[in-house]
Formats: sequence, structure tokens, C-alpha cells
Amino acid sequence: MQVLRDREIGVMFWAGRDPVETVRELKAIGARCGQIGIPGDVPLAGAAAKWKAALEAESFPVVTAFCAYSGESYADIPTVKRTVGFIPRETRAGREGRTYEVSDFARDAGIPGIATHIGFVPEDDTDSDYLAVREMVRRICDHAAKHHQTFALETGQEAADTLQHFLIDVNRPNLGINFDPANMILYGTGDPVEALGTLATHVISVHCKDGAWPPKGVPGALGEEKPLGQGAVGMPRFIQKLKAIGFKGPLNIEREIPDHAERLRDIAMGAKLLEQLRA
Repeated sequence: MQVLRDREIGVMFWAGRDPVETVRELKAIGARCGQIGIPGDVPLAGAAAKWKAALEAESFPVVTAFCAYSGESYADIPTVKRTVGFIPRETRAGREGRTYEVSDFARDAGIPGIATHIGFVPEDDTDSDYLAVREMVRRICDHAAKHHQTFALETGQEAADTLQHFLIDVNRPNLGINFDPANMILYGTGDPVEALGTLATHVISVHCKDGAWPPKGVPGALGEEKPLGQGAVGMPRFIQKLKAIGFKGPLNIEREIPDHAERLRDIAMGAKLLEQLRA
């Protein structure tokens, strides 16, 4: 594998297509490393060996395997609360098992970390859902630790102080966050650069994603994701803050839109912007 530069240009991409074809496509638009998302319906039997071979052949390091779950929807904030992550009680056990499977996939593929959205963490640390999810995250951390892996929680669905309290309460050395500045804006939970300062010591990895604030007067609405540099994050300010806190890991561009060609164009544009800002 290649040695990565500080704040190397990476990309968040999804499994489900041919590994070699996928990696070559990403390299062609400026990515030199990345994070792989594992949809809940993607079979994992035999997948790790294929991905490991492709990543090694293409000299394309992947730092995180991101776990998504069947039945999740990001249509609006109430739907996210009802369907995403570990908060929904009826899917909790199945999603815990799937997270272990992704951890095992990552081990076999040579990927050093796993991550997921756990959903909206309750502010009340005596809430029954808070307590159940805290114990679930502890078990996942302990499973990941057996593989020498980190476990990162995606940011944005709760305020920085609430998330920081939860991380401290879980009390596992391999637990941290994947900091996504756009999510703070999309969910209306706070200024992302200020939040990054609050959560700096917990940052394992980052997404470079942009977005607009939720529309005013529309209860429960999410903001709109935007191409990198065209939203409210302020990428120069965000990258400068990453430098200030000493973050040197990959800058993983995330762009989640249905049109594949448009997505690749936006990622390529984002890679050029980050190349100017990362030095």
C-alpha cells in the first residue's frame, strides 16, 4: 500500500459493484484512499478477500468500513429518529449482529476501523434507550478491539456536548467519531467548526461534505446536501480547523445523490478544491 500524505484526498464510496472497477473509477477522479460503505443488504460471504485483493493491487488504502442497515431512511428528521441506527428497539439486535459482521469483514479486508450512524442519542442519560445503546456500543467496541479496530460514530444528529458526554460515558479507548461537518448543518444542530473544537480529541476520521441549513418554517425538515464548497460549511475554515487540532488523516469526500455520473463529477470537483486547501 502507498504511504499517504497528511490530509490525503479520500472518498466515501459504497460496496456492491466490482471492487477493481470501483477503485479505478475513484482513482480517476482524484481520490487516493477512502472509506467503504456496506449497505445492509450486501452479502458479505467471500467479499473481504475480493476487496482486499483489489485494494492491494490498486494500492488504495481504505481506513473505515461504514455500516448501514436495511430499513433506514433519511427522508426527514422524524423518519431518521424512527428508522436510523441503534435507537429503534425492534431492529437493535439484528443491527448489532450486522455490525459484528462488518467488523469481521473489515478485519479480513485489512481495514483498521469501522463506523456507523447510531441515531439520535437521547440527552437524558437515564433514558432507557440511552442506557441500552450505551451498552450496545460498549459491546461493539469490545468486539472491534479484538481485531485492533477503532469504532467511529458519525456526527450531526445531536449537539456536540451531548455526543461528547456519551463518548465519555461509554468509556472505551477505541471509540471516537467520524466528524461530518455538513450533518451539523443538515440537522440544524450547531456550527460545525465550533463543534469540531469541542470534539477534537475524539476525532478518528472525517467526511468532507457540504450542505444548506434546514428551511425555516418547515418542522422536521432536513437541510439539503450540496457539492463541496457550495454549502454553508465553509470548507476553507473547516480545513484550517482540522489543521489547528492536528488532524492529519484522509479528507474523505462524501456526496450522496442518486445520479452516479453527477456524483463522480461533484467528487472530482471537490478533490480539486481540497487539493488547494489541504497543503
